[in-house]
Amino acid sequence: MIKAIFFDIDGTLVSFETHRIPQSTIETLERLRKKGIKLFIATGRQFGLINNLQGIDFDGYVTINGAITLVGGQIIDKHPIAKDQIEAACEYIDKKKSFPCTFVMADRIAINYINDDVEALRKQINFPHIPLDDLRSLNGEDVYQMISFFKEDIEADVMSHLKDCSSARWSPIFTDIIASGVSKVCGIEAVCRHFGIKRDEVMAIGDGGNDIEMIQWAGVGVAMGNATDNVKKAADFVTTSVDDDGIFNAANRYIFN
Repeated sequence: MIKAIFFDIDGTLVSFETHRIPQSTIETLERLRKKGIKLFIATGRQFGLINNLQGIDFDGYVTINGAITLVGGQIIDKHPIAKDQIEAACEYIDKKKSFPCTFVMADRIAINYINDDVEALRKQINFPHIPLDDLRSLNGEDVYQMISFFKEDIEADVMSHLKDCSSARWSPIFTDIIASGVSKVCGIEAVCRHFGIKRDEVMAIGDGGNDIEMIQWAGVGVAMGNATDNVKKAADFVTTSVDDDGIFNAANRYIFN
């Protein structure tokens, strides 16, 4: 019996085409809540940058790909990137000047420079303006994620300099770099401990590469119809796309029927 569902946002709850939650999804969420199922977000976004849920409340938020998890506005789990790894990233960027990089802190973000790929991402997910800053002037703040705008052809070289980090790519133009061992599963496990929910009582739904671990971990893992092939292979069920009643069809298969 499913007692909790974890949803990715972009491409899962929210359409890339309209930047809104489809009406069928809104109605499905209401039906799920009436059945007593707890609803959670599991996103690559920082909590302060979740700007597209149209006022819908959730029972908790796994943010920054599992680096910070919140319940009731309180942080219950966090995993910053080690300071020496931040320094290594700065040295790589300074030496090669090869890509824009956004540092994601608990309550703010900063980027070293903006190019066409950054603007493409902003348009794709309706992301707000990212302030320019010197990434070395963060005054020791914890950094939880580096949104790094490089293609897959240099990923191995970049990551060879960041031994204690991992790459969670869900787009060909950028990847989310977080501390090694951190994924959305870390936050989901923290939430399950908090609420006393068992793994086989969890459904996870996503569409991107950063959703694979949670889809594989959950008792029921669902990939959206618009998901990449590697995500679909990881899932127990592939539903229809976000714009074609995908959330309703997943809930109807496992919960409503």
